[in-house]
Amino acid sequence: MGELSDTIQTICKDEGAEYIGFADIALLRTEVIRQGGERLSPYPVAVVFGFVLQHSLVDLLHDGTRGEKNVYYHHAYQLINTRIDLLTSRVADIIQKSGSRVFPVPASQRFDNEKISAIFSHKLAARQAGFGWIGKSCMLITPEHGPRVRWGSVLTDAPLPAISAPMKEKCGKCRACIDICPVQAYTGEPFREGEPREVRFNAQLCDKYFDDLKIRNEESVCGLCMYICPYGRKKRGKPISSKNHEIQR
Repeated sequence: MGELSDTIQTICKDEGAEYIGFADIALLRTEVIRQGGERLSPYPVAVVFGFVLQHSLVDLLHDGTRGEKNVYYHHAYQLINTRIDLLTSRVADIIQKSGSRVFPVPASQRFDNEKISAIFSHKLAARQAGFGWIGKSCMLITPEHGPRVRWGSVLTDAPLPAISAPMKEKCGKCRACIDICPVQAYTGEPFREGEPREVRFNAQLCDKYFDDLKIRNEESVCGLCMYICPYGRKKRGKPISSKNHEIQR
């Protein structure tokens, strides 16, 4: 299946993905089924790819005007979601034509309103593929760009060269994302396999914050946890350390 994996990587690179990998998610079967149901059980592999966001737009999240934040939302969500979904569909088509089963995962689609979750966690796949670790913000943190990456996934049973190489957590004592959250939705607990998301993150608080923004007729944009992460800011002359914001090297 070397030809298939090479084809997938070439297509993803041509479409602008900076991260491309094959994650062995068989080891995460319990977690995958708990989130998305038995429908996902036939797929032991996730093709995962990531698009790096424009840093100048992410930096607007801190003190940008309403119009500037709207520019961020248009690009980082509307446009990038479309790029992810189109690439997901293309990769799924190629794999299916090779004779294997596929399940293309939407870029950003709520599956469970009660849990406020998608059908599958792109970040878990990216972690398995060795691209980073899940931080206290519950986002996938890459060493190169922090959490400033949007992910897409295609689940499959194709015999691709999948790996399981989770990266060691490197948040250390940093509390940047915890302290900046306007509703204190993060508990400060690090990611631990098998633990429910609620140990680290109150999704209901976060969701209500966006609802309140709409009620106040403000842009439903936050992303401060993404903006503040030292691993996303350290290469652009931004401050990366203070008493509570020390990154582990």
